[in-house]
Formats: sequence, structure tokens, C-alpha cells
Amino acid sequence: MATAHRIPPAPQPQLYRFSPLDGATLIVYVAIAGFFAVAGELLAPFLRQVAPSPAAASYAANLLFYATVGILALLAARKVVGRDLKVLATRPWFTLMMVPAAVIAMLILTAIVVAAGGEAQTSENQAGLQELMQQVPAWLMVPLVVVVGPFVEEYIFRHLLIGKLSRRVNIWICCAVSVVLFAAMHIVGREAITLAALLPYLAMGATLVFMYVWTGKNLMFSYFVHAAKNLLAVVFIYAIPPEVFDQLQQVQP
Repeated sequence: MATAHRIPPAPQPQLYRFSPLDGATLIVYVAIAGFFAVAGELLAPFLRQVAPSPAAASYAANLLFYATVGILALLAARKVVGRDLKVLATRPWFTLMMVPAAVIAMLILTAIVVAAGGEAQTSENQAGLQELMQQVPAWLMVPLVVVVGPFVEEYIFRHLLIGKLSRRVNIWICCAVSVVLFAAMHIVGREAITLAALLPYLAMGATLVFMYVWTGKNLMFSYFVHAAKNLLAVVFIYAIPPEVFDQLQQVQP
């Protein structure tokens, strides 16, 4: 695609300096995520006592985590969010066309990467999310999985690890770190870290990194792509009857 059709970058160096609020948000994210990864099982009995069901307990824990970090992230990145939305508003047709195109590219890349890996494997994170969606109504899952979750992850793995860290570290190193940490975060603490489990998340992370850098470090564009991909997954899971979905899960490739 010709450079002229890209969203032009809007360089504002002051927006890419690490702030105390960035540090606080990152610390909270790592601390809570680390706790659930290492000692989450210790908290599970308490959550089951105060929640009506295991699904409700899992949902409440995820909502508390993402809502807490999401509020801090939005406060920390509010100026970048405002700027990026204004930039996207100058290219509305570009945004409307490229977001679904990026999601399709992500799905194709994921299929190619997984096929090349020779072994399709559903991670425990993905399986757990699918099970949770089958027990929690869509109107509760959409705010968590489509709205808040993607924003938190784009803020951490794209805005901080690439947008801000690249002021001190080579941007391509930042991109590689972003892809690897994004993939590892989705499976660490839940299962053994294997290439088969990492591949889908590596492909997703690589696509989001490319879109973020290609659009001039536009946080909101990568967020919209991430949110659209998650929305597609939510629609797919809720559109399929549970009994049919269970049969599909049992089909061996």
C-alpha cells in the first residue's frame, strides 16, 4: 500500500515519556497478574464462597483485575487516546476498511503459523475463556473481553513496551519483546510454555505490533483491531449452541 494512504504519525515527544502514573499502572498490572499466575489457586476457595458459582468467581476476578488496571491505563494514556482518535477521525474510511482487513490478516497469519507448527493446540487460557463465555451472558462478557481487556493489553504491550520504551531501546527490539511477552502472558501460570501453545498468540501479537507501528504508533487503531478480533470470537462462541461447540472442541485435527 502506498505511503500516502497511511495514517500520518503525529509526533509529540512529550507523550512518550514515562510518567509516574505509567509506572504505577505497570506495577499494579504485573503484581495482580503475577499473583493470579502464582497463587491464584489460594484465592479460588475464597472467591467460591462469596460468588454463587465458579464461573461468577472467575468473572469477578477478571473484572476486578481489568477494571482496576483499565482505569489507571486510561488516566495515564488519556492525552494519547484523544490525539489518536482525532488522527483516525481524519481518515474515517481508512479506519473502517483497515480494521476488518487487519483482523482477517491476523486470522490468516494465525492459521498459517499454526499449520506450519504441525500441531494445533488450544491453550488452557483459551479453553477457560470459552468455558466462561458459555456460562456468563454476553452482555457481561462484552465489556470485559471486547472493551476493557484489549485496551489494557494495547496500553501495556504496545504503548508502553514500544511507544515509550523505544525512546531508549531500538524499536525492533521493543517490537520483539512486545510480541513474546504478549504471547507468554496469555499462557504463563496456566500450562507449560510450549511452541504449540504460543503460536496463535505470537501471530496475534505480531499483527498488532505491525499495525501499531505502521499507523505511526496509533494506540487506538491497534486497540480497535484487537477489540474487533475479540468481538468476532465472542460472536462466534455465543452464536454456536453449547452442545455443538462441545462437539467441535472434541474433533481432532
